[in-house]
Amino acid sequence: MNARRSLIATALAATLAAIASATALAAGPGAADIERGRYLVRTSGCNDCHTAGYPEAAGKLAESQWLTGSPVGFRGPWGTTYPANLRLALAPMTEAQWLARARSEMRPPMPWFNLRDMTDDDLRAIYRYVRALGAAGEPAPAYAAPGQDVATPYIVFVPQNLPTRQAQRH
Repeated sequence: MNARRSLIATALAATLAAIASATALAAGPGAADIERGRYLVRTSGCNDCHTAGYPEAAGKLAESQWLTGSPVGFRGPWGTTYPANLRLALAPMTEAQWLARARSEMRPPMPWFNLRDMTDDDLRAIYRYVRALGAAGEPAPAYAAPGQDVATPYIVFVPQNLPTRQAQRH
């Protein structure tokens, strides 16, 4: 009787292992990376700029709207920059191209140094998540050089009323 129970337990364990393996394969390679990427995008502030209306909605926008860029620019001494539509920007990139881009300096107010300091695994997870969302939306407006007029709304991103010592450094 004990041998029979042992045989049944072994068969059940093997069946459960096979089901777990099949489930992992069905989820596809990188399913955990995609979930990690979703978490990183949500908690790292990517949506704050790269998803129109996200801050105003207190983060309560449908995921289908995430990372489609914004037509509201940021104007400063560097010119006027716009949060890119990451879903379109990453669509043609390879993972290696994304890693190189994520480690490159970018125009303000993009906190590129945060990406630079992330692990390769975290950057890959973000890449895989954005790619899993699929291409959607329109490209963000093009960068405008300093002094160039723009027809879009923009936020003036220049500190005001700085103490004299600080103002001289800017």
